[in-house]
Amino acid sequence: MVHVVDITSPADPRLDDFRDLNSSDRRPDLPGGKGLVIAEGVLVVQRLLASRFEPISLLGVDRRLTELAEDLDGVDVPFYRTTAEIMAEAVGFHLNRGVLAAAHRPPPLELAAVLDGARTVAVLEGVNDHENLGSMFRNAAGLGADAVLFGGATADPLYRRSVRVSMGHVLRVPFATVPDWPRGLGQVRDAGFQLISLTPNPEAVPLAEAMTGEKVALLLGAEGPGLTEHAMRATDIRARIPMAPGTDSLNVATAAAMAFYERVRTG
Repeated sequence: MVHVVDITSPADPRLDDFRDLNSSDRRPDLPGGKGLVIAEGVLVVQRLLASRFEPISLLGVDRRLTELAEDLDGVDVPFYRTTAEIMAEAVGFHLNRGVLAAAHRPPPLELAAVLDGARTVAVLEGVNDHENLGSMFRNAAGLGADAVLFGGATADPLYRRSVRVSMGHVLRVPFATVPDWPRGLGQVRDAGFQLISLTPNPEAVPLAEAMTGEKVALLLGAEGPGLTEHAMRATDIRARIPMAPGTDSLNVATAAAMAFYERVRTG
């Protein structure tokens, strides 16, 4: 059973893995610092406990400890039990969800391992908004995409906000980096994937007509600039989601969700 430790001071050093979560330069989930993964809320903590991410400690109020009792059965880490007030002072803000878990970052997954057995993957270039990234993973999980791949200049998927917005699915959906971007897309093609660039260009093929491969890799770029021309040239076809007159694009996570759904509908 998890080891329950009562905490009576926000300055207790045992809370350092959760301290200053809203500080841009001191937060414990910075890859260059402690590099921890922070799960926030009962549901996200449950998904972390069921994932490949190894927990090292939890912090929360007694009510959340009770709610997580079955999930924590056999988990050999401390649960630092405290009040909402002490918790807020330690982490730097009031946490309505009442529980946090910290885990180590495991070694990155290899691209070949992530592609093995997959049929539908998203490939992201320049997606640097953490909430969009979290939404992308939630949509991928909900609509059956098998993995998310990262090209150039993409945000950290394990930042606390991304983990929270994804509802913990960033801890479940495999992800990997495409090396030597965008030339590394050749490795994705060699694994049997049709590479499709999503673009609002009206001259592009409608998405429903473009997806002809048994395996599909959907490339999406950041809102505003979209995919670079360099990346699109490395793909097999350019596709668009038909839009109403007077509109030119969708939120990138929304566009991904529509592409995932079209894949489910036609696949």
